[in-house]
Amino acid sequence: MTGAASTPTPQEFDRVLSSMCTEPHPAAREAAVAFLADNPGDPATYPAVADLEADAVDALGDVVGLSNPHGYVGSGGTEANIQAVRAARNLADGDVNVVAPESAHFSFQKAADVLDVELRLAPTDDDHRADVDAVAALADDDTALVAAVAGSTEYGRVDPIPALADVAGDADARLHVDAAWGGFVLPFTDHDWSFADAAVDTMTVDPHKMGRAPIPAGGFLARDSETLDALAVDTPYLESDAQPTLGGTRSGAGVAGTHAALDALWPDGYRDQYERAQANAEYLADELAARGYDVVDPVLPLVAADLPDDEFGALRDAGWRISTTSAGELRVVCMPHVTREMLDAFLADLTDVGNV
Repeated sequence: MTGAASTPTPQEFDRVLSSMCTEPHPAAREAAVAFLADNPGDPATYPAVADLEADAVDALGDVVGLSNPHGYVGSGGTEANIQAVRAARNLADGDVNVVAPESAHFSFQKAADVLDVELRLAPTDDDHRADVDAVAALADDDTALVAAVAGSTEYGRVDPIPALADVAGDADARLHVDAAWGGFVLPFTDHDWSFADAAVDTMTVDPHKMGRAPIPAGGFLARDSETLDALAVDTPYLESDAQPTLGGTRSGAGVAGTHAALDALWPDGYRDQYERAQANAEYLADELAARGYDVVDPVLPLVAADLPDDEFGALRDAGWRISTTSAGELRVVCMPHVTREMLDAFLADLTDVGNV
């Protein structure tokens, strides 16, 4: 465009407190630029990025407790959740349903709409986790998939996944775990959430969140090759003859960035990152509670607190990028770019606009 205003600049992260994305690791940024033009959707034509993707999938398997993973690096959690529903539908007979907790990501609503599958949502318990009995009550002979959340987007909660695996087994259904955000912090906790902890069939895990890969980079992982076979379509004009992914052309930058981030950070860098993030979340929760706000205990690096609307609006006006839960609470995600200094600045602004 000629005569346009000044060129827009990327978002600075110094006041971003609600996003589940963050600044990429420097090695991931460099690798992404190097592979901008490579298309892992055509692996025979682009073998170098295809090799990187195979290595990245193996490394993601290490993260999620799966020794022989099958999967790929796609666009993000929405695609992976859709693929999990699609695989379950394709492997089942007739009309099917999916049972998930109300805390499930809104991408499951997209999946149900796109795939013409009934979505049944079960209530959560007092701690914002899936109510196992409620999930079991909704599952029946037509249930193809039970979905669980490992690191929910609103409260950072981890569903009782082994118990939900039992529900799925009783219904002869598959179990999918959405660990899009939680997958890179949960290995350093005592939660039971991974392929090694329960009979999980598929999992979503996003390198472009806590994994520090560039956007887009989402992981879809499966325990067996039959899952990918159920997703594959023929690709007669490509050098490779089949494609199980949802997208055709995919981001070589995302694949290479994922590989580089995992190579640089797994496991010790991610462990250190988690410990800093969790400490920041607990610090913020304690400070908010000391100021008289009702706070949801942060079991993962995510804080929710009951903030009055006028205070929330004033903080937004002050430039803080914050969001709310569906119940209206303040929601702060302590991503790697969130520092103690940022939180202190946020708390100082809250004091200026608040009730202290």
